[in-house]
Amino acid sequence: MTAQGSLGDDPLTPPVVGSVGAGAQISGSFGMDGRGPRLLSGGGRRAAVVSTLSTVVVLAGLAAIFWLAPGSEAVRHTFFDPTDMWQSFVGDPKKGYYSVGAAIWLNIRMFLAAEVLILILALVIALARQSTSPVMFPFRVLAMLYVDFFRGVPLLLVVFAIGLGVPALRLEFVSSQSAAVYGVAALVLSYSAYVSEVYRAGINSVHRSQVAAARSLGLSHGTTLRYVILPQAVRNIVPPLLNDFISLQKDTALVAVLGAIEANEAAQIYSATVFNFSSFTVAAILFLILTIPLARFTDRLIARDRRRRLAGAVS
Repeated sequence: MTAQGSLGDDPLTPPVVGSVGAGAQISGSFGMDGRGPRLLSGGGRRAAVVSTLSTVVVLAGLAAIFWLAPGSEAVRHTFFDPTDMWQSFVGDPKKGYYSVGAAIWLNIRMFLAAEVLILILALVIALARQSTSPVMFPFRVLAMLYVDFFRGVPLLLVVFAIGLGVPALRLEFVSSQSAAVYGVAALVLSYSAYVSEVYRAGINSVHRSQVAAARSLGLSHGTTLRYVILPQAVRNIVPPLLNDFISLQKDTALVAVLGAIEANEAAQIYSATVFNFSSFTVAAILFLILTIPLARFTDRLIARDRRRRLAGAVS
């Protein structure tokens, strides 16, 4: 078959489905970068120029609408005052407010501690739910109830329950921790329920033939899980895990309801002191500085995984 749009003699040769402009053609298959059809013979450069111009026009239009709005001056003074933004960033304890820039460090420490604990606890919960042994039946039930409960209860209520309820128990050592510790505990309990389901999805994505092949070689169930299933499962779930941790980084701000002086609480104290909300803008910028690189890293991992899958399909 030689008609246009057919596969021809070579099943791996992509068909040419048409042309765009003079000399530019669109390939009928996706590029190896997984980003869809590419424009050939200069079409990519034209697309980049058009994309840049359209972006500039849209951003300029939004900026003009904001700048020309009747209340623009008041909004800029309230949320984007340079003096207040700088003062809230550096802080001044003598005047009664804390540094938002220094307080973000508490958010980072809570995020890192919670992330490690979540990865461990969520994996234990996922393995308990995946177990098939009759001895593990009570643990499967408990794991299922745990996931259903903490996925159904809002995170803010969990923070209140842990941060206010545990100290009220008056238990030695347990009831005398800081607000940040209770906040991390609440984050771990809530997010572990979500991440355990991500783990389960990754484990279930490994084909059963992998397990059968490992067992046929004489590997035990534990060895198969450790060296065959989990490495493949973790590789498949890295992007969704990173997405969950982006949300975790933002949700560390909820610990402020317990009195911890993190970035959001420091911004609140400043705004209540000088009656200006520019400190919240500073806090938002700091959170963006933390989350945007992680988001872009997640996108790169997703693109790399897509390229790997496409290469495997072609080979």
